[in-house]
Amino acid sequence: MARLLSPLPIATAAAVFPSRFRIPAVSVARRQALFGGRVGLRVPARLSTRGVSAGAEASGPAARAATVISPEEAVEWVKKDRRRLLHVVYRVGDLDKTIKFYTECLGMKLLRRRDIPEERYTNAFLGYGPEDSHFVVELTYNYGVESYDIGSGFGHFGIAVEDVEKTVELIKAKGGTVTREPGPVKGGKSVIAFIEDPDGYKFELIERGPTPEPLCQVMLRVGDLDRAISFYEKAFGMELLRRKDNPQYKYTIAMMGYGPEDKHAVLELTYNYGVKEYDKGNAYAQIAIGTDDVYKTAEVVRQNGGQITREPGPLPGISTKITACTDPDGWKSVCVYLDLVSPFSHFLPFMCVGVVFILEDCLFLVFFCMPQLLLLTISQQFKNYIKQRYLLTI
Repeated sequence: MARLLSPLPIATAAAVFPSRFRIPAVSVARRQALFGGRVGLRVPARLSTRGVSAGAEASGPAARAATVISPEEAVEWVKKDRRRLLHVVYRVGDLDKTIKFYTECLGMKLLRRRDIPEERYTNAFLGYGPEDSHFVVELTYNYGVESYDIGSGFGHFGIAVEDVEKTVELIKAKGGTVTREPGPVKGGKSVIAFIEDPDGYKFELIERGPTPEPLCQVMLRVGDLDRAISFYEKAFGMELLRRKDNPQYKYTIAMMGYGPEDKHAVLELTYNYGVKEYDKGNAYAQIAIGTDDVYKTAEVVRQNGGQITREPGPLPGISTKITACTDPDGWKSVCVYLDLVSPFSHFLPFMCVGVVFILEDCLFLVFFCMPQLLLLTISQQFKNYIKQRYLLTI
């Protein structure tokens, strides 16, 4: 049983900015000291350090004391925070088989794969576009674990397809499992179908026109819908896109997200009449959300009834900043600091090399900074200044 609860790699900025720097894996002892051996918290071996300084960062109580904000300030800040859903993390028992199913039957692409043999796990990221602009899945395979308990709380993932029937036929031809044949949704007109992947995770196929975000839903069941809506609005800055009650079937759904359903991935919260609690199993792990400030995010989560499971701050040995938490129903999220400013502005003071060229009557300074190239045309007056200042023969 202890092996079934093997730690899961924690969501990081690597999902947004593919890693450019090789960082040594954090030891198991160091990781357990940091995270207390909690399920679902493993430091990955490869992360981006994009322009974030770790040297002077406070963490723990000191960081919290420096980030106290009033409820009124929190409301305004959450509205301004540039957030988006990054990826969803869950465990699988046969990584190669799952990758094959997702690529051949669901049309996903394998974006990257990383094996960490010293910590006995492998990760694979799949989706319908680059990680820096699309919502993707992160599959985790822990060596030797062939199955997991999905539980009753996790519902399904949603994928938008242009032809549900055609997609279902392809899945059947590939040996996939169809649990609901194509047809109109109960009480509506949208054509849907349900399938299962090799590990038993359910996918809802939704017939929809071309969309920039085919991986469009994560459905989770909650025990108090009003409480859950309030939390995701106030703590995570999501918008209630729509709410629909189905008394005939005794359930209510609420769609939450950072933009319209036809263009963004959304969170579908489902409340079944009279059910206050669900078994979450050990298969589904968490959703990663990008944020401008993990410290403020943690404070706002506390103010709105969430529990912080990892205090905000840089990961050990690197500068990527995260915080981890659970919502009032116990669903896990990891918030990752996204440095949305051009990396040129960070590396310019440290890594620029100036080269002087002569081209007719103008002086060009060419700065090479990482892959970015900045070309500045200098006026004749400034050219003369440089000539005099540095005694250049021009």
